[in-house]
Amino acid sequence: MGIKTYKPYTASRRNMTGSDFAEVTKKTPEKSLISNKKKNAGRNSQGKITVRHKGGGNKVKYRQIDFRRLKDDIPARVIGIEYDPNRTANIALICYEDGEKAYILAPQGLTDGMKVMSGANAEVRVGNCLPLELVPVGTMVHNIELYPGKGGQMVRSAGTGAQLVAKEGKYATLRLPSGEMRMVPINCRATIGIIGNVDHNLVKLGKAGRKRHMGIRPTVRGSVMNPNDHPHGGGEGKTGIGRPGPSTPWGKPALGLKTRKKKKASNKLIVRRRDGKTLK
Repeated sequence: MGIKTYKPYTASRRNMTGSDFAEVTKKTPEKSLISNKKKNAGRNSQGKITVRHKGGGNKVKYRQIDFRRLKDDIPARVIGIEYDPNRTANIALICYEDGEKAYILAPQGLTDGMKVMSGANAEVRVGNCLPLELVPVGTMVHNIELYPGKGGQMVRSAGTGAQLVAKEGKYATLRLPSGEMRMVPINCRATIGIIGNVDHNLVKLGKAGRKRHMGIRPTVRGSVMNPNDHPHGGGEGKTGIGRPGPSTPWGKPALGLKTRKKKKASNKLIVRRRDGKTLK
């Protein structure tokens, strides 16, 4: 993938960049694997906004991705790489030898016509999915399960990959893209390789309208609101927030407050946090 620039015929175009979609080889999605995606603009069943800054955006269809990869020992051929509007990563359409089709996350280096396979008998090759106990130490993996059979939950965004650094007993230790070191049950599955579309984080949106196309509405600072709208609001001109620390619009502490439960069951599986500290 590469980054393309535009001629600056408007001020917003001057600094705007986009993907050249060089990895994409298939333009239209597989009809049998798409479903409607309902918009709710951040509102619940009562019509109340429960998630702020959502609304609008282009109409999209949801692509049903196979995160579980449980069709073992049946080779599949890659039909094409597609763009997915629901995620940063590209997706690959594969067709198994028995005729069934599925979408998987497209790793870097996966191209049309290549063969992929899942299960314990699969080779350690880009796009293949197998248990961590059969993956050599030092291998880069993605789409990692946390519970056997549940499907990949970690490392699914564009350009990311986790490194298998150790295997000991019932657990494998992974270095995640954030820098966190975490243990995962060794019988959990992961897919070999780094996810493609690695230049995604280099794209500059250039104008507010591109955020609106994504369904993201503007975010307003609390310090420019009135006191009845936000705890930071009020005062003449630019003033401080007037309290010991920053708050949410509902008065709860924000920006730096640790919200993770101290007795969370998975704390014992985190060897080192992304800030370099260890959980006690």
